[in-house]
Amino acid sequence: MKEKEFIQDIKNILNSKYIGDDCAFLKDLGIVITQDSLVEDIHFSRQFATPYQLGYKSVMVNISDVCASGAKPEYLTISLSLPENITGEFVNEFYKGAKTAAQEVEIVGGDITGADKIYISVTAVGRTKGRNISSRANAKIGQKIIVSGMHGSSGAGLKELLSGKKEGKFITAHLMPEAQKDFSRMIAENIRENYAMMDTSDGLMDALSTIAKESKVCLSVDFDKIPHDKDLEKFADWHDLLFFGGEDYQLVATVPEENTQGTVIGEVKQGAGVEVCYKDKKVLYMPEDVERKLFNHFKEEK
Repeated sequence: MKEKEFIQDIKNILNSKYIGDDCAFLKDLGIVITQDSLVEDIHFSRQFATPYQLGYKSVMVNISDVCASGAKPEYLTISLSLPENITGEFVNEFYKGAKTAAQEVEIVGGDITGADKIYISVTAVGRTKGRNISSRANAKIGQKIIVSGMHGSSGAGLKELLSGKKEGKFITAHLMPEAQKDFSRMIAENIRENYAMMDTSDGLMDALSTIAKESKVCLSVDFDKIPHDKDLEKFADWHDLLFFGGEDYQLVATVPEENTQGTVIGEVKQGAGVEVCYKDKKVLYMPEDVERKLFNHFKEEK
């Protein structure tokens, strides 16, 4: 069983209207809230990342979830479970990285316990006042699909790390991602109608496919319009890195045509799945096609 199947089972058992988006939108409290966990040897390796980089990325990926909702990131709590051989220097550097990533977002608490390996769990809270909050189920036929930033860079960075390379722009993109605060604010403060938005933590294709499935529409994308670093094309599998590499933490949104301030890569159509339009062909990806290529969070990295 994979992550999304577990989530669906949990949602069914709890009968919760809040489960399913990057954040739970608690309208009565005026906040969104999210929690994300990183596990050693599943999501990261100390062989590749410094304690500072771990602290930085742990915070940034949670801020990204708040940005995906359209809310303003405000508060964070951090829980660490650490093995006995972890030093005070590790904890100090971890929190320095976390503080750098947080910037004006305040870290207000957390927990530290013992464990057999490193477990990191971060909770982020965002303020919704003055923002139109998104949902993956809000894509409407006729809306434009827009994205922030470059895609595929983080996946290329991981590939380089695994091959023995120590530094470079792709590795930096993987270890030190940036949450798209300005892009999120631009959309949430200016778009009045319902819209869908999601971050690309599990890859661009996953975000497109999830929005299509939850909104019961087809997302049609022009491959040549997807922004990416041209050096990505040096990789033999660069198409897969662009769509399935994951951890770029860019944003994908479906918006009315008059609000297309991001990079337009396609439009929302009637139908199902994700249609990718190449120069010489069209390929339709259904949810089961996407699931087969996604990273499995329940399988250790070798």
